[in-house]
Amino acid sequence: MSSEVAKSLEGKTEDELFYFVPYSSEEAESIGYSDYSYWGSVFQNFKKKKSAVFMSGVFIFIFIMTFVALAIGKYDYSELVTNSSLAFTRPNGEFWFGTDNLGRDYWCQVWYAARISIMLAAIVALGECVLGVTIGLIWGYVRALDSFFTNLYNLINNVPMIIYMTLIALMVGQSFLIMAVSLIAFGWLGMARNVRNLVFMYRDREYNLASRCLGTSLLHILTKNIFPYLISVIILRLALSIPNTISLESTLSYLGLGLDVNTPSLGILLRNARSYFLQFPYLLIFPAVIVSLITVTFYLVGNAFSDAADPRNHR
Repeated sequence: MSSEVAKSLEGKTEDELFYFVPYSSEEAESIGYSDYSYWGSVFQNFKKKKSAVFMSGVFIFIFIMTFVALAIGKYDYSELVTNSSLAFTRPNGEFWFGTDNLGRDYWCQVWYAARISIMLAAIVALGECVLGVTIGLIWGYVRALDSFFTNLYNLINNVPMIIYMTLIALMVGQSFLIMAVSLIAFGWLGMARNVRNLVFMYRDREYNLASRCLGTSLLHILTKNIFPYLISVIILRLALSIPNTISLESTLSYLGLGLDVNTPSLGILLRNARSYFLQFPYLLIFPAVIVSLITVTFYLVGNAFSDAADPRNHR
């Protein structure tokens, strides 16, 4: 203590040296207040990725066009009449995307098929997310069930997806609902495995051990203590599931194992174009471009949004 400070304290009583500071709720709030918002920070970081923002705009445009294109088109898909005399008409002022081998307007077919494929992919992605995250949390946290889920994972994962889909198509049938349920039933594995591995990392942290000692319920620990750390991984898997589903549906439909022929999709259009695309390349180009754009979009947006959602990247 300096001599100046010592001299200033000489001769003062204890009441003068020590006193209670009055409490002010306004000052306490001003000191403790923080304008930090997790999701606000997520979107702020995401906006820094210019390419991802641009591609997300491209996808929004494609999605809106699946509704607008049919409204502004000259023909309605549900009321198309086959006209063999108009078969293989190249794109022109009347048929903006040309016509197919049966003389049907390709503009309405492509955009209606894109809507069906996007709806299927979104439903499957959400189903895989809910089922995969739920099973992954239980698989990673409850030690007694680890062996059961590990064996179940190995049993399902070691058989190629094409075999499952072939058996389902031949024995059950082909429809939008059947394909969606089938893809969810076998597509949750990747999400569950990732979640399970992350739960292993956080399960025995000190705050979780303290929560268990205090009698905190399992549901509360999983949803409040562990789940927030998994958001970035879940977002990435969710975003990548959509283009993967569209690509898988396109492949299955190309092989004749996808949706019913009466339910148009991008995969069915690609399958139908395989016999004619050398002479009439537009039959392949239009659906292939939409599939490629959706795939690239969700790859870039998924990675960018996953990085933005990682708390370690927040300031």
